[in-house]
Amino acid sequence: MTHSPGQDIPPPPTYPGHPVEPAASLPLPEHPDTSAPAYPGTADDTPDRPLASAPAPAPAYPGTPDDTAPLYPGAPVSAAPAYPRDPAPPPPPGQLGPAPDPLPGRPEQHPHQMDFEQRRVHLTARQRGADATALSRLLVQVPAFLCSLAVVTGFASAFFGSAAWLPVTVWVLSGALVFHRPTESFLARRLLRLRAPTPAERARLEPVWREVTARAGVDHQRYEPWIEESDDINAYAAAGHIVGVTTFSLNHLPNGQLAAALAHELGHHTGGHAWASLLGQWYAQPAELTWRAIRAMSRFALRVARVISLPATGVLVLLFGCGLLALVAAAWMVLLPMAVAPYLLALVNRRAELRADAHAAGLGFAHPLAGVLHTMRAHEEARYAAAGPRAPRAAGLAKLLSSHPDYADRLQRLQPYLDERPPR
Repeated sequence: MTHSPGQDIPPPPTYPGHPVEPAASLPLPEHPDTSAPAYPGTADDTPDRPLASAPAPAPAYPGTPDDTAPLYPGAPVSAAPAYPRDPAPPPPPGQLGPAPDPLPGRPEQHPHQMDFEQRRVHLTARQRGADATALSRLLVQVPAFLCSLAVVTGFASAFFGSAAWLPVTVWVLSGALVFHRPTESFLARRLLRLRAPTPAERARLEPVWREVTARAGVDHQRYEPWIEESDDINAYAAAGHIVGVTTFSLNHLPNGQLAAALAHELGHHTGGHAWASLLGQWYAQPAELTWRAIRAMSRFALRVARVISLPATGVLVLLFGCGLLALVAAAWMVLLPMAVAPYLLALVNRRAELRADAHAAGLGFAHPLAGVLHTMRAHEEARYAAAGPRAPRAAGLAKLLSSHPDYADRLQRLQPYLDERPPR
């Protein structure tokens, strides 16, 4: 059997029992391309590892022309955000002079900005009392109370006869309403023009008030801060459980100075100054209203007499003079103290302010309180300067009727607290 060159000869068949001989090794077909394929991304066809390519640049920040982060709104290129100017340092303790604005720069950089942290509160056994100033205020207002009692008794006897004791008793017991919260809230809204703080104002006020009450050992819910719409730096103890603070003080004072003002007013409450003053004013209303009515009637009678004739005016003045002398002779023990009472009340009020300053300083707010007094003095001097050299100033008897001491006197009383190391 013949075969063509290049053809493979098949192996011979095997038979049972015949040993199998190994077949000859057949050559493997050659690969059409002996070189390995080039690795994707390499520069040549070698099977080496891929070349290390340079890292791709980071994508640009959205909305910016390059790969830089966006600038602070309104800031110059390559500059930090421009904050307001830093505040000037406060005046030395005890030295009078113009004080800086309450918040000329960032609040967190103000020297009277404090860090208030929540901590355990130890409440005192007595949340309200009556110090010597409160008792003195009540004692001074006793003559006005007796005059009011006489007026109420006279009107009750004229209208109720034998049952006059009932309206008189109701009037005497009505003084307890100054401690009734719904009643004092109504009076604070209607008479004092106060309102409850908004959520934003409460968020600003609550940490400061909690710190003040915690240092005093007073339950922060016993007295409630309210807001007065005013552009003055002021706060005051109103009614029996309310502390009023102006919107200017809330929005412009650093929290240390705001805490000092609130601590001052808390001193009026815990010392009994607020309720004693309100109680005295309440019981003096009948006598004061009666005196105003008598003055109005006298002025009206004099005007009518002048229209009629000059002799009629003289007769009317003579009658009023005789009646006044008879009244003084009959009740001089009450009328004479009432004539002196305004000056005594002003003296007691000035004493109460100094006691409230000492209360705030004792809680660690002496330096912020001094800053508040400097600022208030500067604002007062600015108002006098704007009014001109002929602006009236309190002097003589008018100064004796002032309810607040001079700023120099208050700062002098704070000097022992200012000499101490300021609290952290």
